[in-house]
Amino acid sequence: MGTIKTLNKWANAHTYLPLDLLRIALGVFLFIKGINFMSDYTILMTLFKPLESLAGGMLVIHYVAPAHFIGGILIAFGLLTRWAIIAQIPILIGAIVINFAGEMIVNNLILAIITLLVAIFFVFYGSGKHSADYYLKMQQ
Repeated sequence: MGTIKTLNKWANAHTYLPLDLLRIALGVFLFIKGINFMSDYTILMTLFKPLESLAGGMLVIHYVAPAHFIGGILIAFGLLTRWAIIAQIPILIGAIVINFAGEMIVNNLILAIITLLVAIFFVFYGSGKHSADYYLKMQQ
């Protein structure tokens, strides 16, 4: 618990608007990906083609779209940011692994790696001063 408080104090003292804009962009990107997966599930089915023989494949497909949709909203507003990103990390790791298990699509691989790195950064950095978390914390 002390480590999280230390990280929050550091993040609040060293907050910058561009980092908050990057967090918002990450949330909007994940939200849009969630909408794309919900509106056209065939895209998601073709991405998961290499893993269709594994048990729980349909469970994973039904987890990805809502997790991106809801997690993107939470990340964009800065509400429960760390928890929302922690829910995204297995999906992003899976997006990287799928590129090696199936057909290699370099653009998707680069996009997944960049998104994963930004997400890992925000797990440690937190939501910043321009977020709902900070606003709610200051109300107490």
